[in-house]
Amino acid sequence: MSIAEVSESSDLIDFLVNKGNGVKGLCQMGLEIVPQKFIQPHEERLDFTQIMSSESIPIIDFSNFNDPKVAESICDAAEKWGFFQIVNHGIPIEVLENVIEAGHKFFELSVEERRKYLKENSPTHTVQLKTSFSPLAEKVLEWKDYLFHIYDCDDDESSKLWPAVSKDQVLEYMKWAKPIIVKLLEVLLEKLNIKQIDESMKSVVMGTLIVNLIHYPVCPNPELTAGAGRHADVSSITMLLQDDVGGLYVREPKGDGWIHVPPVKGALVINIGDVLQIMSNDRYKSIEHRVIVNASRNRVSVPIFVNPAPDAVFGPLTQVLQNGEKPLYKHVVYSDYFNYFFSKGHEGKQTIEFAKL
Repeated sequence: MSIAEVSESSDLIDFLVNKGNGVKGLCQMGLEIVPQKFIQPHEERLDFTQIMSSESIPIIDFSNFNDPKVAESICDAAEKWGFFQIVNHGIPIEVLENVIEAGHKFFELSVEERRKYLKENSPTHTVQLKTSFSPLAEKVLEWKDYLFHIYDCDDDESSKLWPAVSKDQVLEYMKWAKPIIVKLLEVLLEKLNIKQIDESMKSVVMGTLIVNLIHYPVCPNPELTAGAGRHADVSSITMLLQDDVGGLYVREPKGDGWIHVPPVKGALVINIGDVLQIMSNDRYKSIEHRVIVNASRNRVSVPIFVNPAPDAVFGPLTQVLQNGEKPLYKHVVYSDYFNYFFSKGHEGKQTIEFAKL
C-alpha cells in the first residue's frame, strides 16, 4: 500500500489499528508530511508565545518522606500546581533506565511481533498494543503508540504472558514504584482527614494500576500534530517517568500559559487526577497537560495511572465536607467516568463536567 493510499483513505484506521502497524508503521513508510487525520486544528496546536519560560513546577526531595515539611510540600504542590517532580525517591537509576529502554525495544520489534499484542490477539487482557488515544472516537489522531498493562502483583500467571522483551523491566519498575505510590496517597489523603487507607479506600484510590510504555515516533511535522492533546487524567494520581527528550507541557495554575516540564535525570513526575480533585472537592487540582512530538528523536515515557477499581464509587469525601462545605460533585461509578473519558477525543478539562452537580 502506498503512502498516498494510507494517508488519504479510510484505510488509515485499518492500517493503524486493525493491522497493528500503528504510528511506528507509518513512519517506516518514509512520510514527508503527516496524514490529514493527524493534523490538529490551529487552535489546538501549542502556541509557543504562550510558553511561560520563567515558570517551573516544584521539585521535591523525597529522601526523607516522613518529614512533615515534605508532606506539606507535596500537598501544597497538589493544591497550587497539580503537578510536581520527586527526586531521591529510592528507585535505582538502572531500574528507570531499563524500563525506558524496554519501551524502545518493544517498538523496535517487527510489526508481526507487535501485532501479537493487539486486543484480539493478545494472550491476556492485561497487556494490549494500542495507538493514538481513542482512534475510533476522536476526530484527530495523536502521534503515538503504546503498550498497555494492567498490573497486579498477585497475578504472576498473567504477567508471564507479557512481551519477553519488556516484561521483566516493567515488573521490576512496578515493584519499586508501588510503595512510593502508596506513600504519596497516604500523604495526600491525610491532609483530607483520612488517617488510614483501609481496604475500601484502597479500592477507590488505587484499585487498578495501569502502566503504559508510550512510544512517540519521530514526526516529520511536529508543529502540526500532537503526541497527546490537551487533557486531564482520570486517575487518582499519575506517576510519569520521562526520557531525556522532553515534550510535556502543563497548564499554568492561573491563566492560559503552558509550562514545560523538563526531564530531570532520575526524577518522577507526579500529577493529581480528576478522582482526587473530585474527592477533595477541588482542594487538589487535576491540571490540563499535553505532549508535543519531536522531529529528530523517538520519545518514550512510562506513566503509571493509579485508578479506582472499575466498580468503585467515588465523590467528595465526607471528611472534607464535615464542616458544612457544599459538595461540588455527585458520586459516580468509576467505570462510567472512565468510559466517558474514552468515548471522545481529548477535550481539555471537559470530562470532569460528567461528575459536576
